[in-house]
Amino acid sequence: MAASDDFGGDDSWREGLNLLCDGLVTEARLNDLGVEIAVLDIIRPMVSRLQITKWRKENPAVAAQQISRPIFIVGQPRTGTTILFDLLAQDPELRPPLTWEVDNPHPLPRPETYATDPRIAETQASIEMSEQIVPGLLAFHPMGALHGQECVRITAGQFCSMIFSVQYRLPTYYRWLLYDADHRPAYRYHRTFLQHLQSGVPGGACFWLLKSPAHLWQLDALVAEYPDALIVQNHRDPLNVISSISALTHHLRRLASDDSSITDCAGQSCEEIVVGLERGMKLRDSEALAGHRIVDVQFADFVRDPFATIRALYAELGRELSPTAEQKMRAFLAAHPGDGGGGRYTWDDTGLDAGAVREQVREYQQRFGVPDEPLK
Repeated sequence: MAASDDFGGDDSWREGLNLLCDGLVTEARLNDLGVEIAVLDIIRPMVSRLQITKWRKENPAVAAQQISRPIFIVGQPRTGTTILFDLLAQDPELRPPLTWEVDNPHPLPRPETYATDPRIAETQASIEMSEQIVPGLLAFHPMGALHGQECVRITAGQFCSMIFSVQYRLPTYYRWLLYDADHRPAYRYHRTFLQHLQSGVPGGACFWLLKSPAHLWQLDALVAEYPDALIVQNHRDPLNVISSISALTHHLRRLASDDSSITDCAGQSCEEIVVGLERGMKLRDSEALAGHRIVDVQFADFVRDPFATIRALYAELGRELSPTAEQKMRAFLAAHPGDGGGGRYTWDDTGLDAGAVREQVREYQQRFGVPDEPLK
């Protein structure tokens, strides 16, 4: 592909990039390896943006492609969104964006080599290298080149994404992201990215299956860009969510920094979760989402009987769970049973006051019937 310096007509991504770069230099406490990782995390989405913009200009019909009735799994992190996403991704009629194609979207993936593209092995090797550097990372958050990838990896190309503020200590950036950033351009770029992938591997009559807890914070921007989106929100006791995501954030940051603490991560995670739940409730009552149906899934119900939950979910979405899809889901679950979290995190590690946090999330729990769980 010939060189290009055209990032597209919208320069709004530069604000997030500037804040991100400032934070990486002044706040992230990067070690030598962290500097190398951060450079790649900036260059990769910029290169992808250049490549997608050039391809789109050379193939203008791509911009007219429809993204019809995409399914978005939202909700707090650590509420079963990942395993639900992975199970639904086994349905041949649903199309998740896979990790390898999100990280390397050009040259355009092709149907005839979709399962054998050399980028699959390259991406998998990179993931396994991360596990070698910080053992246990994949137990916290299973990943793979052929697994579906979260939307935060796509919106990284707008530099308006929680992926950066989870992976690195960036207090200025994360507060901008939470309170001040305009997320609408990120969703426009999200659509552009899906159209790009779809132009290479259409998937026939398939529907996009998408996932990120970050969508809960921006439901209005999501439905403004995708007015026919089908939204699934997972629910779980927020206190166990906070302790789990704090431990995961700490584990991720250890890739790039020798100076990370769970208590520091917990302070950020608690603020994000509390703000996200409050904002999510307000948005669901707002005019922006008036008449927009959202399907609620209880974590406890899903853990107790995942396939009863999935059948009910399909019924709510107006879809039929085919025997083939269910068989594939059962095979995936048997091969990836999980371990329930084990002893990887405890509430005591967070340094937070459980009673105070419980009061902050009580309205959410009462509204959605989310029971208190024993704190781990």
